[in-house]
Amino acid sequence: MTMGASLLVASIALAGCGTRGESEDTGGTTGGDAKVAKIGVIAPLSGDLSALGKGIQHSVELAVKQANDSKAIPGWTLEVEAVDDEGKADVGKNGATKLASDDQVVGVVGNLNSSVSQQTQPVFAAANITQISPANTGPSLTRGADGNARPYKTFFRTCTTDIAQGGFAAKFLIDQGIKTVATVHDKKTYGQGLVQYFTEAYKAAGGTVVAAETINPDESNYSPVVSKVAPSKPGAVFYGGEYPQGGPLSKQMKAGGLNVPLMGGDGIFDPQFIALAGSTSTGDLATSVGEPTDASEAGKKFLADYEAAKYTEPSAAYGGYSYDAANAIINALKVSLKDAADAKSARQATVDEVGKVSFDGVTGKVEFDEFGDTKVKVITGYKVEGGKWATVKSENVS
Repeated sequence: MTMGASLLVASIALAGCGTRGESEDTGGTTGGDAKVAKIGVIAPLSGDLSALGKGIQHSVELAVKQANDSKAIPGWTLEVEAVDDEGKADVGKNGATKLASDDQVVGVVGNLNSSVSQQTQPVFAAANITQISPANTGPSLTRGADGNARPYKTFFRTCTTDIAQGGFAAKFLIDQGIKTVATVHDKKTYGQGLVQYFTEAYKAAGGTVVAAETINPDESNYSPVVSKVAPSKPGAVFYGGEYPQGGPLSKQMKAGGLNVPLMGGDGIFDPQFIALAGSTSTGDLATSVGEPTDASEAGKKFLADYEAAKYTEPSAAYGGYSYDAANAIINALKVSLKDAADAKSARQATVDEVGKVSFDGVTGKVEFDEFGDTKVKVITGYKVEGGKWATVKSENVS
């Protein structure tokens, strides 16, 4: 596939919810002589994970539109530059290079996949561009391989990590009375890390891992893995990966006689998992970062504003985190752009100011620690009931 075909790069211009041409919309510009600063979005906007990527994109668009409408940064108009990383590391790296070469880009929201961010982090860092992920849960992205050194001071995240999620998931499964489990992961950074932290916590809580297997994410027949796992008779299968593979794995487990719940992390927490898994997904379990968006007044307002903007796709699992990420950048830009001659010259100041932000967001208090991690560490457990994800419990695991 050519570069032009693999990258969807667009300055968004949506009637009623766009980020270009605001003077034709709802008074979003700050005047004809306003300077332009761009917030990039880099996420899978096509392919199997686009349901999540589009929610990220639109949530950033909403934050930018609201900032322009309120003239949040006098003398400046904000625009969104969206890049499709396809959920692939190499495509993501090329997309990051494209964004970094645009002198008007001063901050970026993304990526969705931890494995993709491993490739985009150094690109944005080299250009002093703030990167805030609404979805990356791999701990090494902020704490390095040894867990104690921050690799890139330009990288932040509004979601918590798999250290917290894996620990909560282990306790959640034990609380369901399930003391034996088989693990399966997709060999990618996110899935492998989630299984690692889950396994450590599950064993520490008294659970037994009776089998540990992997799948290839580009395969669709999981019967060999099911055949390997089934004889160990686990009480559940814990899957590290995303819903395009997790849903079919659940379905094939049940069809193969392994009639136990499949449990996963935020990567499977989407209605598409249930659609792919079918009716036998009832009883399957998931954890996801944060509490349900509609559990707070701020979350309800965000969802109402999002619906009013009439975006084609829902905000999905990471909409609130993306909206908060965009607003963290916007809050920083209120300071960094105040006396800036152009967007590029404000990049380092924006990084510095993002590290200082503190405001009440959709997902709770938006603040970052010395590693760039969110200070909010709420995880929620869900179960499939009646063809939908039903909330079981939320917990602050700080």
